[in-house]
Amino acid sequence: MPRARDQSPEEIATMILAGRRIRECYRVLKKGGLNVVGEVLKGQGTFYEMTHYPLDDVFDGDSHSQYYYHAHRGGELEHGHFHTFLRAPGMPPGSEVLDEPGATEPWPRGEQAIAHLVAVSMDGWGFPKGLFACNRWVTGESWYPARTVVAMLDRFSIDHANPSWPVNIWLTQLLVLFRPHIEALLWHRDEAVAEWRRRHPGEDVFEDRRLEITGYLPISVDDWLAELQAELDSSS
Repeated sequence: MPRARDQSPEEIATMILAGRRIRECYRVLKKGGLNVVGEVLKGQGTFYEMTHYPLDDVFDGDSHSQYYYHAHRGGELEHGHFHTFLRAPGMPPGSEVLDEPGATEPWPRGEQAIAHLVAVSMDGWGFPKGLFACNRWVTGESWYPARTVVAMLDRFSIDHANPSWPVNIWLTQLLVLFRPHIEALLWHRDEAVAEWRRRHPGEDVFEDRRLEITGYLPISVDDWLAELQAELDSSS
C-alpha cells in the first residue's frame, strides 16, 4: 500500500486539497438526501448488471475523458464500479498503443484509441471501497504500457454537470487523491500480465478470460486524508 511518508510535500498538499473537494461533494449530496451512485442511476430505470450507467456513458469533449458505472462482480463484493478512461485526442503527445504481434482481437487505434485508467469499486451506501486494474478484454480498451497510462492521469477531468456536477467533481478528484494507489496498480498490472504470459506461452494474454482483475487495493477517503494530514503536520 502507498504511504503518505513516501510522497513529497507538494504531492501531499495536492492530495489533501482533492480530499477536501471530495468531502464537499459528500456534504452537498448528503444535504439533498443523495449519494454518488444514486446520482448516476437516477432516471435510468431498472438497474441491470452489465448495462452502462448513464446509458450513453459520460464524456468530456474538451479533456476527452470518459466514465461509466455498472455491475457484474456479484453483490456480495460491491454494489458496482466506475470505469474511467482517456481517449486518444486527450492523451499526451507520443502516447503509443502497445505493439502486440500476438493479439487475436482488434484493438481500437488512431482517433478511436482509448486507455482504461482505473476502476472504482463502490459499496452499497454510495462510497468508494477500492480501486482495481484489469485486463484488456474487460473494457475493450487499447493497451498502453503503465508508464504511458501514468502520464495520462493528470488529464482526466469531467468538467460539466451531466449527469451530476458533484459526482463529476468527486470522480475527477478521486483520481488525484489516490494517485499513488492508481500508479501502483498500473505498474503491478503490467507485472501481472507479463507473469501470466510467461506461464501461458503461445496464448493471447490480453483476451484470456482467466485473467480479469490484475490488482485491487482497498481505499478509505477519511483514512488516507488523515494519514496525509498527519504527515504534513509532522514535516512542518
